[in-house]
Amino acid sequence: MNERKEKTAYRKKMDARLKEWNAEIEKLQAKAEEAGADAEVKYRDQLKDLRTKRDALQEKVNHMQEQSGDAWQEMKAGVENAWGELKQSIDRARDRMR
Repeated sequence: MNERKEKTAYRKKMDARLKEWNAEIEKLQAKAEEAGADAEVKYRDQLKDLRTKRDALQEKVNHMQEQSGDAWQEMKAGVENAWGELKQSIDRARDRMR
């Protein structure tokens, strides 16, 4: 697969993942709101952190399209790390809100 096709395929994959995480963050927000004001306050910082990580991941995905060769591979590795961190954070938040 040439680099252009690989980039396009990877971008679609990451966009789909980000869409899933956006939906998951919204579910967690709704769950916190349903639990009442105390829970919402308790989870506010955690939800803010999730959104910050999501936004940073989105920025990396957007920026990596501009890269090529080794720089693109390095950005891809960074995106994968950021995605892993976001996934862990969402999993922890989900567990805490049960």
